[in-house]
Amino acid sequence: MSLYDVITIGEPMVVFIAEEFGKLKDVKLFSKGLAGAELNTSIGLSRLGHSVSYITQLGCDPFGEYIYDCIEKESNINKDYIKKTSKYTTGFYLKSKVLNGDPDIFYYRENSAAANINSKFVQNVKLEHFKHFHVTGITPSLSENMLNSVINLVKIAIDKGLSISFDPNLRPQLWESQEKMVEVLNYIATFSDYIMPNIEEGKILTNKDRPEEIAEFFLNKGTKNVVIKLGEKGCFVKNHNISEYIKGLKVNRVVDTVGAGDAFAAGFISGILKGKTIIESANIGNAMGAIIVTHKGDNEGLPTLSELEKFIKSNNKVII
Repeated sequence: MSLYDVITIGEPMVVFIAEEFGKLKDVKLFSKGLAGAELNTSIGLSRLGHSVSYITQLGCDPFGEYIYDCIEKESNINKDYIKKTSKYTTGFYLKSKVLNGDPDIFYYRENSAAANINSKFVQNVKLEHFKHFHVTGITPSLSENMLNSVINLVKIAIDKGLSISFDPNLRPQLWESQEKMVEVLNYIATFSDYIMPNIEEGKILTNKDRPEEIAEFFLNKGTKNVVIKLGEKGCFVKNHNISEYIKGLKVNRVVDTVGAGDAFAAGFISGILKGKTIIESANIGNAMGAIIVTHKGDNEGLPTLSELEKFIKSNNKVII
């Protein structure tokens, strides 16, 4: 196997996006799309020219076939660690259409194919073939098996010398309790080189209110760098040498905020892999997040490197 930039593990899903305003129960028309936090980030990295490998399991069903075909179109995503099974089905979810704020989401993912991926298969992943491991807080919530797999992969990644980024990406409805969620995700944070919560997630995980206090909490736990996403305001970055707010990039119209954090992660990781500073990488993350909120899908609007460079220059920044 060749050397790849990034490896991640997660659950890809099909998303049905409402084409009408109103409650999901009343909507009659939906469009189909591709979703999944880690897959969104993988696609973002792939389009920026990075080689990515994605660990998951798909059902042998129309949704699984659709997802596999979509991944196959992304030339930089390796499929060696994508399994297929006839025992379980592929997850999906519904997403409402809104004028402002975050849309309503309803999941159909319990006991999905990804949640039941074979732990032995995960244990045989060759992390020495990668530079960076990206993980989110969604995957360990899917099942006890996936929780153990994520923690084992994190520890092996450290042993193999990979850098680790962690996006908590809280999904309280997938956990048995908020206490369990906070305990597990704060534990994973201790192993991370970079943690990227949004401000509300940071408040839940740390019981702190201010970005500076949230960052200090994670640094004291062992995280090396903290990046707190602040939506349209940009982000706040802190390590033992730097503490700085970084302004976001303006867009004319926000269409859909889902996937913005995943796009930010892709941009930030890309910067780190290219040897950029944490501030430069956060600026790239801000740009990726700004671009994706102008599109209704979770990942369709993720840019190529040239498109990203054009957008950044239009905002009078030089960071790539």
